[in-house]
Amino acid sequence: MNKLFNQLFRDYYNDVYRYLLSLSHDAALSEELTSEVFLSVIISLGRFRGESDVKTWLFSIARNKYFSYLRKNKTDIKTRVFTELIENDNIISPEDSVISKEIYEKVKYLLSLEDEKTEGVVLMRSEGYSFYEIAKKYGISENSARVLFFRAKEKIKNKLKKEGYTYE
Repeated sequence: MNKLFNQLFRDYYNDVYRYLLSLSHDAALSEELTSEVFLSVIISLGRFRGESDVKTWLFSIARNKYFSYLRKNKTDIKTRVFTELIENDNIISPEDSVISKEIYEKVKYLLSLEDEKTEGVVLMRSEGYSFYEIAKKYGISENSARVLFFRAKEKIKNKLKKEGYTYE
């Protein structure tokens, strides 16, 4: 079992770390959570049934660790996700780490106007699912999932800009 864990650690540590970094945008937090993921792996390795890919299993543990961290720190996951949808184009100021309720509601509304598949892709991505997992669920290619996500994100950002939701 020790040999198996060491192999998993060598093969997947960097992938898990980068995944958590993509969620948190915080290197120190990502390192801490990655350590917690592999601690959980030690504890639960004997229960892994192999019903999913090992990387998917590890990312699932990582996602759960991240969401647990957010819950413990009272960070609203959906608010953080919607912030990430729009923050790259200065729709909110960099020093404003929490999206306003008005913008949050507007983004939620604009997303609800999208077709069911596009809305599902964006919501799954916002929950930390990989494009591979999203593509598998919707029976589309990973590239198609990326394109749907990107187009929806751009459409929402452009609508917000047109409606004056910029703070520059």
